[in-house]
Amino acid sequence: QVQLVESGGGSVQAGGSLRLSCAASGYTISGKCMGWFRQAPGKEREGVAAISSGGGNSYYVDSVKGRFTVSRDNAKSTVYLQMNSLKPEDTAMYYCAADPLRYCSSRRFKAGFFEYWGQGTQVTVTS
Repeated sequence: QVQLVESGGGSVQAGGSLRLSCAASGYTISGKCMGWFRQAPGKEREGVAAISSGGGNSYYVDSVKGRFTVSRDNAKSTVYLQMNSLKPEDTAMYYCAADPLRYCSSRRFKAGFFEYWGQGTQVTVTS
């Protein structure tokens, strides 16, 4: 059974940092593009960051560039999202997801292309 389990969310003041983790079980992530998405109440789910299977290629939504960093440890079947300089508009439920393809691309950086999802972890940034 495939499971993606996110952790590391919480409440933080603006300007603070959080590190999200996504641990996979029952599934080999080493050959998959892995992504982070977020969804705020009343808004569509949007791609935040994605990282190709070898970690050499990554994508970010413009609003988080320079503040967020996605990384992965395939040996631990874990993907991370380091979030710095957090802003109130970053408040959302954050989800980890797996794309069946090895390489990420801007064209596939959409929720519909990702096949497995975690249950999400809440991030709240207060001003």
